Amino acid sequence: MKTKKHLLIIDDEENMRHMLQALLGRHGYQVTTAGDGPAALNLVGQRYFDFILCDVRMPGMDGLEFLRAAGEMISGSTVIMMSAYGSVDMAIEAIKAGAYDFISKPFKTDEVLLSLKKAEERELLKQENRQLKEELREIRKVSGFERIIGRNEEIRAMIQLGEKIARYDTTVLITGESGTGKELVAKGIHSSSPRTSRPFFAVNCGSIPENLLESELFGYTKGAFTGAEKNKKGMFEEADGSTLFLDEIGELPLAMQVKLLRVLQEGEVRPVGAAGAKKIDVRILAATARDLEDDVRKGIFREDLFYRLNVLTLKLPPLRRRLDDIPLLCRYFIEKYQMILKSDVQAISSAAMNKLLQYQWPGNVRELENIIQRGMVLAEQKVIDIGQLPSGILKNEIHISQAGPDEGFSLKEGQKKLEARMIRAALEETGYNKSKAAQILEISYPSLLHKIKEYGITF
Repeated sequence: MKTKKHLLIIDDEENMRHMLQALLGRHGYQVTTAGDGPAALNLVGQRYFDFILCDVRMPGMDGLEFLRAAGEMISGSTVIMMSAYGSVDMAIEAIKAGAYDFISKPFKTDEVLLSLKKAEERELLKQENRQLKEELREIRKVSGFERIIGRNEEIRAMIQLGEKIARYDTTVLITGESGTGKELVAKGIHSSSPRTSRPFFAVNCGSIPENLLESELFGYTKGAFTGAEKNKKGMFEEADGSTLFLDEIGELPLAMQVKLLRVLQEGEVRPVGAAGAKKIDVRILAATARDLEDDVRKGIFREDLFYRLNVLTLKLPPLRRRLDDIPLLCRYFIEKYQMILKSDVQAISSAAMNKLLQYQWPGNVRELENIIQRGMVLAEQKVIDIGQLPSGILKNEIHISQAGPDEGFSLKEGQKKLEARMIRAALEETGYNKSKAAQILEISYPSLLHKIKEYGITF
């Protein structure tokens, strides 16, 4: 059963107190009243109130004086001021004194209910932010992998395996779609390894022109070619004693694959133009968004190099398979860009979050980060709302081409999996309040209970 919110009404007019008490009692609030400031001070000193409706003009102690006198006793309460003599200056003064909202008398009943509803949503967002911040602190305690944010089972299992293999010098192949965070995993492995005192080195094999790739990786000697005016170390030699991350390894030309295989087998590199080879001690981490086994079958990736790289594999799930991580990732990116953008955006509205949970995320975590950054730039208040989301999110585009055969093609099973993920995410988003979760999922409360049981969702 939903716990009733405690609400205090402070007004010197008896008729106003009775009207508000009857109205708000019918809408599920547990209401207490006070006829003046001193009586209200006595009440807030005895117990906590979720919400306080307070008149401004009262004899003896007015509403603003009550706010200042109550101080820390109502620091956790949401205060809404009321007045028949409302003005912009008075509203500003009330907000400065700690009030959340200001409504002018006479008001329609809908105005009071709407203000309270907005206040409840604000409190829910604050509570969710506190929970997400606490989870982020716990996740960041994981040595070396603090930048990989997620509580999804696949992600946690991947991190546990990454921690386990980090202490060994074994070659690791990291796979996953573009934007899933493969380089972050590589950095996590390096940071958790005995090589962490040395810098982490990374090179994107697909971004370097083929005619420059050999000299970039292996270096060259003075006079090896036109413009080689002095000896230059390659990435392998620079990373001696450390970790070298070869991103987009599937983009390597076949000729370079042969040379890379020799480096891995012999533990030595031969700079362009050099007469002999140099011994190196480099741990190799490689990553790709391609299906290397399929490339081997097609003859565009060497089978012997594939097996040399694929000693241990870490596979990152796409974001569409870890929708339950979206609220946590949003919290992380908001904190990240608050300082970078000097923004005071604090959260995402429930409506906007609902849209994010329905999207298929072809660009994965990188796309989510860009959307949060965009939303914080466009937001006019402290909350990112639907209006700050791109049109593709609002249209809820389904990118079928991104679905992988490992997920199967059964629409029935896919719908069940998506529903279960969204229900888990909605429950976490609402602090496991099933009534509110049913609302943002736009299903009935009994239907939500049935699906929780059907999908075996525990919390």
